[in-house]
Amino acid sequence: MKNILEQLIELLKNDSRLVADDGSLLKNQTQEFARKNDPELIKLLLSDVSIKQHFFVEVEKTLIFDKEKFIRFVSNKQFLPDSFTAFTQRVGLMSDDKYFSSNNDVVLAWPYKDCILEGGMTKEDQSRDEIFYNEVLAPDEINRLLDAKVLTNFKKIDKKGEHQIRGFVRDERGMMKENLIIRGNNLLALSTLKKEFSEKIKLIYIDPPYNTGDDSFRYNDRFNHSSWLVFMKNRFILARELLSQDGAIFVQIDLHEVGYLQVIMDEIFGKENFVQLISVKTASPAGFKTVNPGPIDVTEYIFFYTKDKSRYKFKRGYVSVDYDENYNLVITNPKEQPNNWKLDTLANIVYRENGIKVGTTAQESAKNAKAKWGTYWKVIRRQIMSDYALRNAENVVSVRDPHKPTATLKELMEESKIKKDKVLVYSKSIDEKGEEKSGYVYNGGALAFYKNKIRNISGIETPTELLTDLWSDISWDGIAGEGGVKLKNGKKPERLLQRIIEITTEKNDIVLDYHLGSGTTCAVALKMGRQFIGVEQLNYEENDCVARLKNVIDGDGTGISGSVGWEGGGDFIYSELAKLNENWLEKIKKVKKAKEISIIWNEIKKTSFLSYKVYAEIIDPNAKEFSELSVANQKKFLVECLDKNQLYINLTEIDDREYGVSEDDKKLNKEFYSHK
Repeated sequence: MKNILEQLIELLKNDSRLVADDGSLLKNQTQEFARKNDPELIKLLLSDVSIKQHFFVEVEKTLIFDKEKFIRFVSNKQFLPDSFTAFTQRVGLMSDDKYFSSNNDVVLAWPYKDCILEGGMTKEDQSRDEIFYNEVLAPDEINRLLDAKVLTNFKKIDKKGEHQIRGFVRDERGMMKENLIIRGNNLLALSTLKKEFSEKIKLIYIDPPYNTGDDSFRYNDRFNHSSWLVFMKNRFILARELLSQDGAIFVQIDLHEVGYLQVIMDEIFGKENFVQLISVKTASPAGFKTVNPGPIDVTEYIFFYTKDKSRYKFKRGYVSVDYDENYNLVITNPKEQPNNWKLDTLANIVYRENGIKVGTTAQESAKNAKAKWGTYWKVIRRQIMSDYALRNAENVVSVRDPHKPTATLKELMEESKIKKDKVLVYSKSIDEKGEEKSGYVYNGGALAFYKNKIRNISGIETPTELLTDLWSDISWDGIAGEGGVKLKNGKKPERLLQRIIEITTEKNDIVLDYHLGSGTTCAVALKMGRQFIGVEQLNYEENDCVARLKNVIDGDGTGISGSVGWEGGGDFIYSELAKLNENWLEKIKKVKKAKEISIIWNEIKKTSFLSYKVYAEIIDPNAKEFSELSVANQKKFLVECLDKNQLYINLTEIDDREYGVSEDDKKLNKEFYSHK
């Protein structure tokens, strides 16, 4: 007779959703369906009398699913112990008889995510075969993980090419003035930067993995959000230490994690330092997006936090707008004294300049304009008026109700209603030079000058208004070629970074992006005269951040180059975190055939740092069982054998001959970390 285990396994295999391609049951999927009270699963369980009696209780003639009992039963290691779990149990990679990844007694720290989860944003990254999921380090296992690391492969890149470096440029205070690109795990790179750049970074902008379910954070369990959030939290803690007291951080995200992200940022940066959640229009409701139910998703979000809002110096931002038709009057004799000014409508002036007769009424003038310009006469008139207003902004005015007028101003406004078409002058304020500024009242309202709306935006004189929390004016079309590199779904417009850098920094301030991707942040920072630091683990080769920065140095004319007058120049220093066990991770990931595994295992035993949980003398006698595992599970096992504290070479071990750090690298590391 079959026991309850065998009965349940046989029953569950009737649900194709719970069965893998190789015919095995998906334990995590089964648990998730139970947690969600999946109707099909419950119906299946009720179809078997023995199973129904085991997992359901009757209360007043109603059957209640004992979900917790079912989940505990399915979670038990005796239920579906796959070959990988069975093997790891045999060789002792356990804690208190529980496999680490399901041990509720171990605090999940997830501290090093990037060493196995690169967070790529391209479609290629999203679809790749990622086998290393959710490996856990408990806090007592984390000893030297976040120590400063050895840097290697230093080179300076400028317009003349790549060069060896002999040292670093510093200012009179000893602060490093070099632009930096660091290749490697960004959590460990941030901890490495802390020694030199603590409280020195003015702006951090990041565009991290969005945890959409389709990108590299593809978790199939209930830790989906929490694992992503701890990934973010680990880095935020270090990022905050790097920010100057008057610094700010901008984090771009889409709707999937926006609510969760604000909670964690409130915790790390302080709710009192939250400034704004900016909505950014990133697409148009066209193409495939229109098949989605409900409102079309065209928006992303940027969180804006300061390190200390009381110390942060806020700068006004401005955005281009169309001509405001309220500015419809023109001072025709501006050289006269203000009380002698004559005002005419802008429409009448445009009519006369274009040979259109001005009638006795506005309607008659409009009729004459239509006769000359045709059906689209209003569009033509508006464009001509817009051009005229921009060219003559110092004389174009609008009559407005002033904000919170004084008693004196109110009296003057009432007087001006009587003295029709007469400009009245009053003392408005004292400027920075101590000189009196005048205000003007006309026909019951205050005159506002169009010139006060005109500013240079991206190299163009244009009417503007104050920047708000809705950014819909930056085009995301046509940015594929910016910087001479391509990165689908991960690239941001240079104008977006230009705006953020403009409102948060001054010349020579330091800008950091530790999810650099194709390098937009550093490219814009270089063009705008800011010092930059970029961290990226992946190498996109011809579309990499280094390739882009070389293009910028050579005079890249795309993006914001025209608006800022960029003609090339500048330089940066490239370096990498010196790899140790990270080299083995990369080798393991590339393995395709089982015969390569045993070769790597034998090398790892001799040359790498194994986890304290690993005893080769126990594993080797079980080689036959290991060989029966799938290649994916063999690779997963080897990864778990590695000590994650030893992914990269710690700075404290730079002189250890075993690591083979060159004398040149030793000298440069000493200089890099020499700031006092």
